[in-house]
Amino acid sequence: MNIIDGKAISTQIKDEVREKIERDGIKASLAVILVGQDPASTVYVNNKKKACEYCGIESLSYELAESTSEEELLQLIDRLNKDDKVTGILCQLPLPKHINEERIIDAISPSKDVDGFSKLSVGALSVGAKGFVSCTPAGIIELLKRSGIEISGKRCVIMGRSNIVGKPMAMLLLRENGTVTLTHSKTENIREITKTADILVVAVGKPKMVDSSYVKEGAVVIDVGIHRLDPEKNNGKKLCGDVDYEDVEKLASAMTPVPGGVGPMTIAMLMYNTLEGALRR
Repeated sequence: MNIIDGKAISTQIKDEVREKIERDGIKASLAVILVGQDPASTVYVNNKKKACEYCGIESLSYELAESTSEEELLQLIDRLNKDDKVTGILCQLPLPKHINEERIIDAISPSKDVDGFSKLSVGALSVGAKGFVSCTPAGIIELLKRSGIEISGKRCVIMGRSNIVGKPMAMLLLRENGTVTLTHSKTENIREITKTADILVVAVGKPKMVDSSYVKEGAVVIDVGIHRLDPEKNNGKKLCGDVDYEDVEKLASAMTPVPGGVGPMTIAMLMYNTLEGALRR
């Protein structure tokens, strides 16, 4: 079985971004907004800062108190939208409960929406127009292509219909001429469907839910999930995905590990999108 190395491929992409920035003297700048002190969000934001530094992208950090009002956040986004130096804006989710996430995401200018989450970005993707694509699905396409995995004409099944992964993933696989089925919690006879997949993308948010009974022999399995484990109860393992790796690896022809699979690609594609924002400007 081939292990798809997200760390190595993400480094390739970041190196390409850095090379282009250095060669062409491009000024790219990413503004990252964090509201509150969610521990996981803080880790993600720090990883984004490190990636910016590696790629030669200026990192602007706005760490706001949990009590920040929706209006104050909208004013900051408006200021960043108007700032020509800023080529990408990202507001780290989740936001505190008193702030309407949808309103905040849609306030970010489509020309700076490097997360690809706004309705305008999603609409552009659905009709094949130019726009930013959500980083995780875009990263999965790069993983497949750079691992020499053919998408065109293949049966592609996605488990999970979220706006951030499942739906944009379906549109991107369609764009690559895959034959796409999107399954979810209400899908009947789900195993019968997933066992037809040449490429199975799992984004269900449940630790080790997908075992070998979901997978056809020779399938490519992409695991989007990430969950913390108690190392004492799991042979020293601290993380797992939505796929039961040990059970599925005997059937799959290629798989992404957790960690080191899809995760690093999300940040690499964020760097790519921030460079794109600078180039389009």
